[in-house]
Amino acid sequence: MQNYLERILATLGERDPIEVLQVTPLRIEELVQGFVPQDFARSYAPGKWNAREILAHLADVELAHAFRFRQTLAESEPVLQPFDQDRWAQRYRRADPSLAVAGFTSVRSWNLALLATLDLDGWLKEAYHPQRGMMSMDLMVRTVAGHDLNHLEQLEIISKDI
Repeated sequence: MQNYLERILATLGERDPIEVLQVTPLRIEELVQGFVPQDFARSYAPGKWNAREILAHLADVELAHAFRFRQTLAESEPVLQPFDQDRWAQRYRRADPSLAVAGFTSVRSWNLALLATLDLDGWLKEAYHPQRGMMSMDLMVRTVAGHDLNHLEQLEIISKDI
């Protein structure tokens, strides 16, 4: 899990995580605007998730983090609930990509509104993640931004082949 976190944070690098979070919904819409239904079944590499699955995953991760952010800010000693993305993904092949994009965009807007209210204490507030240890709000936001960039790169590869 530590290697994953390091890779995701390296993907973000020195970029402003809030700017990444703001731009991601627009970039997703740009990438998939010309897709026809069969394009959502295309993958960026053999054996990897297709565009439909990536979009559903992004929507689910945004929902999970919406709860985690609020839990972290509201509780005195929050413990974050991990989830198995592969088990969640078992239903993604039947997901409606337009609903995934709409859900992601809506929850992302709500999360950005929450993040805009944070003061320094809010950014430093921590929660315990059973697989990752203590995570501040700042680290969680940076992780989500790096995660966005990772999946945007995959969608960009898919869209170039269309």
